[in-house]
Amino acid sequence: MPRMTMLDIAKINGSDAEVGLIEEVQTHAPDVMALDSRTIRGTNYKTLIRAGLPSVGFRKANQGIAAGKSRIENKLVECYIFGGRVEVDRAVAVAHEDGEAAFKAMEAAGVAKASLINIGSQLYYGTAQDGSGFPGLQALVDAALTVDAGGTTAATGSSVYAVYTAPDGVRLVFGGGKVLELGDWREETIYDDDDKGLPGFVADLMGWVGLQCVNKNAVGRLRDCTADSGKGVTDAKVAELLSKFPVGMKPNLLFMSRRSAYQLQTSRGVTIFTSSDGKKVDGSAQTVAPMPTESNGVPIVVTDSLVDTEALS
Repeated sequence: MPRMTMLDIAKINGSDAEVGLIEEVQTHAPDVMALDSRTIRGTNYKTLIRAGLPSVGFRKANQGIAAGKSRIENKLVECYIFGGRVEVDRAVAVAHEDGEAAFKAMEAAGVAKASLINIGSQLYYGTAQDGSGFPGLQALVDAALTVDAGGTTAATGSSVYAVYTAPDGVRLVFGGGKVLELGDWREETIYDDDDKGLPGFVADLMGWVGLQCVNKNAVGRLRDCTADSGKGVTDAKVAELLSKFPVGMKPNLLFMSRRSAYQLQTSRGVTIFTSSDGKKVDGSAQTVAPMPTESNGVPIVVTDSLVDTEALS
């Protein structure tokens, strides 16, 4: 199994501590951090959904009106066991320039980042990514809130998700009253790839993670966005997606990949102002629109958890 080697330690010790750790893995999960979240004491809960409104209307004098009531449904929100195990060679840890504790802290930060990346991918692809985890938005989105961008090149698709994240919308749920917990480090025999034992430090990551998406109007999807001509992400297509949402359920976040954000950026026109002599006015030299931070008034979160290799629907 992959481990931190003495060579890795030598590289770390040979760097300037003031610079800190430079991550080569540039995959992060800002989407996970952006979503509304809550903890629960157990591992599941039922929530009430108003699935239908009572009948009302005008009536004539001396004429009755039919009684009505809301149609209420229960939906179960479940959390699933999430975990990981960190093992390091004891000799490698104690040889760290800043000491054993600093080495353990660095490994703890790594497992935390890996956890966010994994949960971020599960958020969209759900059981297609990991059948032991919660269903993702791709499986939960209602067909009525879906727009097809029309891409045709196989396995080059991506999606943009419009999400209403709130207590009555989409939110992450963590069971057991905690988010994610990395247990205390302990000394234990660990094994290399040849099944030979060596003294090591071991810590276990544990948590219960679920996704609440009990309101069918809380998420929409712009699917099959590709690099085919005219099939990328534009403000017009996002506007079409937003138009599918009922009044009162406007999404408050848009999630998209880096490629989708680039397509949106380059689809926007740029106005260059010139003076009467044909020269550019100061500050008008920009020929590419700024990196988009919103579309149609909805903030954008760019994430690597959304891939550009989705199968076309």
